[in-house]
Amino acid sequence: GRLRGSGTGRRFPGTAGAGRQSPQPREGAIEKMSAISGDAEVQNATVTLPEVEGGPRENKDVTNKQHGCLPGPYVTVGATVPTGFEKTAADEVQEKIGSESRISKDRGRIYFEISTDNLFQVHLLRSVDNLFVVVQEFPHYQFNDTKDSILEDFRQLAGQLPWANPLEVWELNNSLKKRKLQRKKINQESRPASKTPHESDKDSVPLACAPLASGDQLHNGTTSHVAESEPTSDLPSETKESTLIFNDMVTDHISLDGHVTGKNENENEGETCGPLKFRVTCNRAGEKHIVTSMEVAREFGGAVQDLFKWKADMTRFDVEILLNIHDNEVVIGIALTEESLHRRNIVHFGPTTLRSTLAYGMLRLCSPQLTDIIIDPMCGTGAIPIEGALEFTHSYFLGGDNNLLAVNRSINNINSLQQKRLNKGRTNWGLPLDVVQWDICNLPLKTSSVDIVITDMPFGKRIGSKRKNWDLYPACLKEMGRVCRPETGRAALLTQDKKCFVKAISKMGHLWKKTHTIWVNVGGLHAAVYLLKRTSLSFNELLKTAKESQNKDISCKSGVEE
Repeated sequence: GRLRGSGTGRRFPGTAGAGRQSPQPREGAIEKMSAISGDAEVQNATVTLPEVEGGPRENKDVTNKQHGCLPGPYVTVGATVPTGFEKTAADEVQEKIGSESRISKDRGRIYFEISTDNLFQVHLLRSVDNLFVVVQEFPHYQFNDTKDSILEDFRQLAGQLPWANPLEVWELNNSLKKRKLQRKKINQESRPASKTPHESDKDSVPLACAPLASGDQLHNGTTSHVAESEPTSDLPSETKESTLIFNDMVTDHISLDGHVTGKNENENEGETCGPLKFRVTCNRAGEKHIVTSMEVAREFGGAVQDLFKWKADMTRFDVEILLNIHDNEVVIGIALTEESLHRRNIVHFGPTTLRSTLAYGMLRLCSPQLTDIIIDPMCGTGAIPIEGALEFTHSYFLGGDNNLLAVNRSINNINSLQQKRLNKGRTNWGLPLDVVQWDICNLPLKTSSVDIVITDMPFGKRIGSKRKNWDLYPACLKEMGRVCRPETGRAALLTQDKKCFVKAISKMGHLWKKTHTIWVNVGGLHAAVYLLKRTSLSFNELLKTAKESQNKDISCKSGVEE
């Protein structure tokens, strides 16, 4: 479960205004180690942390970082991805960002390093759900034997973490999203062709209302008032469009003390803002913990509240601090996304809408090539063909469904996406995509005319039934085998009714050969993505053999009657 806790006003030991002294460390349970702050040459006070093997991992700074200039250092970014598609997401990060990813022991997470100069590129990844900047990692965190001592360690840990650099990255990420929202509003109101980008920037709303706490204040326990961030919109869904938007964003820089320096700085004078609102979200996996996620989040949140003087708010928060605990691995981070990126394309949802990130992972597994014809015979709301048409623009996508309501939802999603493209100033070019209504068992397509089949098959829960799947699955595989090209054709099929699918694929072994199985989690259901390869058997030969067999049976029956 995903349990959330917030600060409770508990006084953090050692900060300004603390009401009590820090407790003495227990012998044999903890050891002292140093944490490095945002600047490579500045060493923080001695840190009292639970004993770990090899020490904690922190965000790295390059040696040539200029004082007071954020762009340049590398930070570690964590991303949640659909379970089972960690390797696919890591390959995308390597391809688009050039960074090697480290797959977490906890399924569904990867970590990679990126320069803050290219922070916007992280939001363009299509295989990730949520993003966060890592404050510190503890690969081998040693938990104490009692609940009180564990919670006390987490209270102390909040004040000993290197918050300065991650908070600067969070503020930079916030400013990028605000600039994107402002640009979107300007494009919707009026888009005069004569205006230059610099003239458009003059009409922009100020980036920030008040500075974050400085690096020295963050480590010394004192805080300054910070700005309450404004609501932000969804991040861009298309790489080329998003690059054009973000390229003009990094015109203002955040100084070391947290101020925004740029042309809008003077416009903020005289404005008053309250403190930031925050919440702590703890995700815990493992059976050996004697504390709950809520207890850890509550105690850690109380220490964070005392450290920064932020206000706790469970719903309308500005900063979300993440505590990911998996067995003895602990990772602390700050969220960079307010909602999952998988909602980027779909606005009209159905009862079984597939996540866009999972759709992209299935597409990537099939490696679409130039001029490939790709179909989704049970497209639902159109998540797979829409995602494919946006990313693999040199292939052609065809989606269909037997339910007219589902077809209408797909058409509405495509129209909404096209309207977004027009609002961003893109030329009115269509997508390599069509949606039709058809019967999955009788597709209006020529034999051996399709290269790839990708679909989310009925689970038999919300739509259909498992009893009907025993007839539906073999018929679907047979028709897919007819339209798919022999020997080169391939398919990626998602289903939770694994027993029925395995039986159906055994019946259709002359048409399809299973090459790989990926176990995934879909809405809490243990499902699988089956990768299939079309055999070299021609469907015409199959029909010819079937007719000969049928004629032979008829002649045998006639002979017996005679």
